[in-house]
Amino acid sequence: MKKTNTKLRVRYSETDQMGVVYYGNYAQYLEQGRTEWLRSLGFSYKFMEENNVHLPVVEFCIKYKYPAFYDDVLTVKTSLKEIPSVMIDFYYEIYNQDNKLLVTATTSLVFINKSTNKLMKAPDYLLKKLMKD
Repeated sequence: MKKTNTKLRVRYSETDQMGVVYYGNYAQYLEQGRTEWLRSLGFSYKFMEENNVHLPVVEFCIKYKYPAFYDDVLTVKTSLKEIPSVMIDFYYEIYNQDNKLLVTATTSLVFINKSTNKLMKAPDYLLKKLMKD
C-alpha cells in the first residue's frame, strides 16, 4: 500500500526552552505527513472538500521514544493500516537526520459528507487510486 516520506525542519518556535520539540507540535507533523500522502495520490484536502468530503480526526495515539530538537531534519513516514471504508487509519514513524526512530503514531479519521454532516464511505476516486498502487 502507498507510503510517503515527508521531510521537514524543526523550527525554533516549535521548541521549548531546552530546544526540544514541544509534544503538541507532533500532531502538526503528522498532519503534514497525511496531507503529503494524499497529495502523492493526486488529491488534496482542498480537492476533497470541494467534492463534498470532510476528514475530521477522531483518534490520535502517539508514542514518544526520543526527543527531536531545534533545526533537526525530520522524516515523517506515513502509510495506511488498511483500505479505508467509513474510517481511514494512518500509521506514522518519525525519524531524525541520523535515522533514529523518535516517534510512532496512529490517527483515525472519518469521512463526513460536507452537505449532510453525516458519515459516508470513502470516495470511489480514492479507493480506485489505492487499488492501483
